[in-house]
Amino acid sequence: MKILNEEIYYEQHPSMFRNRPVEFVVTCLLCVFLVGFVIFFLWWVQCKGTTLTVSSERTRLRRGILSKSITEVWHQDVRNVQLKQTLFQRIFGTGTIGVSSAGQSGMEICVAGIPDPETVKSLIDSHRLRGR
Repeated sequence: MKILNEEIYYEQHPSMFRNRPVEFVVTCLLCVFLVGFVIFFLWWVQCKGTTLTVSSERTRLRRGILSKSITEVWHQDVRNVQLKQTLFQRIFGTGTIGVSSAGQSGMEICVAGIPDPETVKSLIDSHRLRGR
């Protein structure tokens, strides 16, 4: 394992507008009543506190700003990569990525609103196949 030589190929936070355009517009309209600012701020903190990273060795999902949760799957252990996109997500170029390994029954990493999810899936697929 070459942890020191690990290269990062993709690192993004979930998109707010492109992932949920209708909710974004409604929240902006609610800013007139001040409650929208609170909703918008909490949503923004949640998005900025979530980071998906794909490197040459692993896929990592980090959640939290004050508290922290990290889930990572080494590419050599990946058994399934799922990409899901609604109609609006396809139009705006976002989607949901799920990654599972042989050691778990469900998805270990699942994050919605990731920009350019097809690139993420391709990166994971190419590195998991290279590791075998």
